[in-house]
Amino acid sequence: MALKQVQIIVRGRVQGVFFRAATQREARRLGLTGWVRNRPDGSVEICAEGDEASLRQLCMWAEKGPSAARVDDVQARWRAYSGEFPDFRITD
Repeated sequence: MALKQVQIIVRGRVQGVFFRAATQREARRLGLTGWVRNRPDGSVEICAEGDEASLRQLCMWAEKGPSAARVDDVQARWRAYSGEFPDFRITD
């Protein structure tokens, strides 16, 4: 599978429910690199890189998130792989 990057915006009750920590755990389990952060509008943004199959698994996981979350909407935008991330981090 080709290496790709995906930007995911997750809307709903996704802040204050350990969404970022759970995303980091899932991304690392899948062998992905990138970052996750809260956005001022209450959504969570994920930027992840790796093989396409693992990225698709992360997208499917984001549709549910951790048990305390309520996901209303997930938007994914696919991009070219950049190789710029050494690991998967939570950012501000």
